[in-house]
Amino acid sequence: MIGSVGGTRERLLKIYGLMLERLGPQGWWPAQTAFECAVGAILTQNTAWTNVEKAVGNLKAAGALSVKAIDRMPLSRLARLIRPSGYFNQKARRLKIFARFVTEHHGGDIGAFLSGETGRLRQTLLSIEGIGPETADSIALYAAEKPLFVVDAYTKRITTRHGLTDGKATYDEVQGLFAENLPQSAAMFNEYHALIVRTAKEFCHKNAPDCANCPLETDLPAGLKNGSVG
Repeated sequence: MIGSVGGTRERLLKIYGLMLERLGPQGWWPAQTAFECAVGAILTQNTAWTNVEKAVGNLKAAGALSVKAIDRMPLSRLARLIRPSGYFNQKARRLKIFARFVTEHHGGDIGAFLSGETGRLRQTLLSIEGIGPETADSIALYAAEKPLFVVDAYTKRITTRHGLTDGKATYDEVQGLFAENLPQSAAMFNEYHALIVRTAKEFCHKNAPDCANCPLETDLPAGLKNGSVG
């Protein structure tokens, strides 16, 4: 459920401004190509980004960071290359399913695959085995530059602690909070989510949040400091 704190649009813009002023532009997503971005979105499931960087580095070193290379590569070799990302057998299978889909439906052209209408692209991504809402929206936003807000544990943590949502809000409800109250801008959604991730990692910790030094300290409603909600 969405929380009842008033002035939602104004507060979301205030939160964005506070983070941007303190932390500056984040320059996300850290990838050189759209396909590298999509691969990173799949590999980052249940692991830290530093582990993804190692796995992507292995793929680059092997000359395997392309739709064609991953589609044709033996599953066992792909799994070895992405081992640093964790759950490597499962993720290798998901990468091959994704590469096979792009090959079969778009001749291996990732640009053509990502060029579709936003809603249709999201539904297509969700239809691919192993791709859930967060991964689909990450690929759509960061690789295809579509205006879809990515919801992750960090997003839920901050919106809950600031009284914008409660702990029972669904993925779609949290996403709707941003989509319905902010301009439909891929660039803004990109920057906003990146800032949320950094703010959560550095200040809004799961345990013992550092509210006093957080960029969003002035936005916290009375009684919600130090993670007392969420």
